[in-house]
Amino acid sequence: MKRKHCRHQAISIFDNMKNMTPKSVWRNPLHFTAFGFGTGAMPFAPGTFGTLPAIPLYWYVLVTFGHNVLLAITIIGFVAGVYLCDRVSRDIGVHDHGGIVWDEIIGYLVTMLWVPMSWVTILLGFALFRLFDIWKPFPIRTLDKKVAGGFGIMVDDLLAGIYANICLQLIVISGVINI
Repeated sequence: MKRKHCRHQAISIFDNMKNMTPKSVWRNPLHFTAFGFGTGAMPFAPGTFGTLPAIPLYWYVLVTFGHNVLLAITIIGFVAGVYLCDRVSRDIGVHDHGGIVWDEIIGYLVTMLWVPMSWVTILLGFALFRLFDIWKPFPIRTLDKKVAGGFGIMVDDLLAGIYANICLQLIVISGVINI
């Protein structure tokens, strides 16, 4: 009985270490960026808080430059994110640390591609993206478990963003919400 308790304790300690924010987040610009400019350091719901910086980024890019530039920034952000998430994961020694939220930022931008901008779509897009990112319907959960490295960190949020975008587009097209 004692042996089982120790094993459980070791797992708990590892889980706590996995979610601790490394001090390098506040000193290293790559780590700071991967941690969503610090938002991924929240002690609870780092993915939700880490998605928040995407909202003003989406708004600014769409209002200033339009949908095509938003697409370009999303693609560049995804490609850069593969490197960024892989590098930071290796640096801190934890694959897909809960605080690495660059993938959430890009996933939200994917959610909002070619969606008419309004406060309703911004908030609904946020909720839908978080739903799919947490739920991880097929094949998202499989990819999350089987694909390693920076691409593995990024791809599940890319798919969650695509699922959320499709749902949001259908809601907008159907007229269920007034924009």
